[in-house]
Amino acid sequence: MPTNNAPAALTASDSSLRAAYLTEVLGLLYPSDDGAAIEYLVVPDARRPRLLVPADDRRLAAAAVRRYAEPTSRLARLKRDAVVAALRTGASGLLLRDRVTVAGHGGIDAHLCEALGQHVRVSVHIGPARANRKPVLQLLAPGGTTVGFVKLGVNELTRRLVRAETNALKSLACAGLSLITTPTVLHGGVWRGHEVLVQSALPIWRPRSAVRARLNPAMRELAEAFGVTRCRLAQSEYRGRLTTRLGTVKVSDDGRVLERAAAELLKRAGSAQLSFGAWHGDWTPWNMAALADTLLVWDWERFCTGVPVGFDGAHYALQAAIVTAGREPATAVDHVIDNAPALLAPFGVGAAAARITVLLYLVDLATRYLTDRQAEAGARLGVLGTWLLPALVRRVSHL
Repeated sequence: MPTNNAPAALTASDSSLRAAYLTEVLGLLYPSDDGAAIEYLVVPDARRPRLLVPADDRRLAAAAVRRYAEPTSRLARLKRDAVVAALRTGASGLLLRDRVTVAGHGGIDAHLCEALGQHVRVSVHIGPARANRKPVLQLLAPGGTTVGFVKLGVNELTRRLVRAETNALKSLACAGLSLITTPTVLHGGVWRGHEVLVQSALPIWRPRSAVRARLNPAMRELAEAFGVTRCRLAQSEYRGRLTTRLGTVKVSDDGRVLERAAAELLKRAGSAQLSFGAWHGDWTPWNMAALADTLLVWDWERFCTGVPVGFDGAHYALQAAIVTAGREPATAVDHVIDNAPALLAPFGVGAAAARITVLLYLVDLATRYLTDRQAEAGARLGVLGTWLLPALVRRVSHL
């Protein structure tokens, strides 16, 4: 599983936030001042940290960089490959000049070795500012093989998400999926009050295949994996859960706007017959990889059942438009709403129900952003009034 960060340009603000987060993460992972020193190289440097790799083993460091992320462009692949080559040949001093040193006693390394019953080394991912940002570690065997990935829940939100992903992966392992491959849980527990999930590494290094024709069937398989119910929106369990969630966010200006728009949507569309099933919750181009015989899908911390069928299709389309295609977020929202019938037809959703489903998805996504307080965390799309809410309010009024 590569890093779960969506590809994005590194702004000056993001750079400073990452640098501050580096110190915070090291304090969480290595809380003691005692023990043998562990030295990490900072990739690419201490001003713009994205990854920490072992400084004492060139092979491990190269393996950590090679498996760190999915490059989204030819230039990004060339940069990654240059760092890997420099590490392998010992020329990394020319590219990677910054190092950090921590005391190993009582650190996360010893806990993970004991939990897994084998010796592993750690590389540390430094993600962009988000409310749900958490320490993510890559585990490496002495020979350089990626053993798995670790997530640590370190506050109320991230502990809940890590527990949710642990439970989701265990459920998915029993779901009989044939088109999708998910990580398996290698270890779950608590360390120093932090929720810990160790999951297996998916074979993202295998040759890739075209994804377009296989994506919707895989999403539909997931939607139906735990059963599908059909009823009026007004009578659904989903409506009750959504209303409860909305009640917790209307303390803010954006929350009140969202709550009014959602109430109007639920009123106007209450008689609509919808199908309800499961969704990944964050199925995006960077949380999956297509192989010849399966789709590898990771980052299941938002997995949920009992939501309108088609949510994954709408989410994938919106995120791909914003991040991969580079559309303005507000324009991307309108584009997804306009194309709702075509987007959700592969899920067996009719045109009228598709428009309602996409609007419900946008309400759900906005509720998540407000509940998680993404704006306060500095997330790039955290301020909903600048992109999502205006389109949502306008489209609901014309439903």
